[in-house]
Amino acid sequence: MSHLMIPPINHIKKISDFLGGPYILLPLSLLPAFLPLNPFKVHSSALAKQQYSTGKRKPEGKKKKKKIPKKDMGSIRQAHNVKVLGAGDQVIVLAHGFGTDQSVWKHLVPHLVDEFKVIVYDNMGAGTTNPDYFDFNRYSGLEGYAYDLLAILEDLQVESCIFVGHSVSAMIGVIASISRPELFLKLILLAGSPRYLNDVEYYGGFEQDDLDQLFQAIQSNYKSWCAGFAPLIVGGDMESVAVQEFSRTLFNMRPDIALSVAQIIFQSDMRSILHMATVPCHILQSTKDLAVPVAVSEYLNQHLGGESIVEIMPSDGHLPQLSSPDVVIPVLLRHIRCDITRQ
Repeated sequence: MSHLMIPPINHIKKISDFLGGPYILLPLSLLPAFLPLNPFKVHSSALAKQQYSTGKRKPEGKKKKKKIPKKDMGSIRQAHNVKVLGAGDQVIVLAHGFGTDQSVWKHLVPHLVDEFKVIVYDNMGAGTTNPDYFDFNRYSGLEGYAYDLLAILEDLQVESCIFVGHSVSAMIGVIASISRPELFLKLILLAGSPRYLNDVEYYGGFEQDDLDQLFQAIQSNYKSWCAGFAPLIVGGDMESVAVQEFSRTLFNMRPDIALSVAQIIFQSDMRSILHMATVPCHILQSTKDLAVPVAVSEYLNQHLGGESIVEIMPSDGHLPQLSSPDVVIPVLLRHIRCDITRQ
């Protein structure tokens, strides 16, 4: 019988429950040149054949920028389970974090649809997406997810939007806004972090040993890891509806994909590009978050390149929109409706 794998309590306090393992990072000095690449180019075969392209691939040598043909647009919506709700003029895009899917916004969406056009979608690799579409090369960094976001906006002919990104999608939104700032009126970053590892004069919340143990737990027994991780990250016991909901979406991920995504997220370091993000950013943070210490939100506020504001909410856990909707939904609505100067 399998046993429940929970890290030692000293590691739990640091949030040793997500990722680890060897990972080659793209030198951050190359990011400014890397970001302007055509966001609709597919770098590997699985998505090129199954998700985006219906014809033959062009030779690698050709770099001419070209929009996705209209005949391919439907496959993008299908692959990411894109839904467009409401009928307002202003577009709101809601993007979920690791281990969840678009259902994590179920408490927020009903408050938006009468006033806004709401776009929800699933990041590739979520349990609701086809695992055959997950290309490990394309998603070897957060840029692949940012390009997916830009492709969805192109598909839906969105000219401007308010982007709400939770957890890893906060940084995905930052990357996308650097590439195409004109598409984003503002970013609302909920529980986002540019780096999870501690560094000199930087507190991200994790040591490498914590992450290595986390990755090992995922590899050893994914089901048991999910059972132990869900209540820790949500901030509740297994009887909690929010914990049960997160457990369900987390367990729906294919284990090898979950490990890869976790490694990419927790070994990433987006600090050096923050100054390039000039779109106004609203940074929202729980008072207690196992994955993202409050100090990280303050760091974001100090290093983003445009206007920014931080609000620390009296909520507990990394998924406060799911676990504390009565507290968090009014805050989200206020930041969606009001600009920084009018908070």
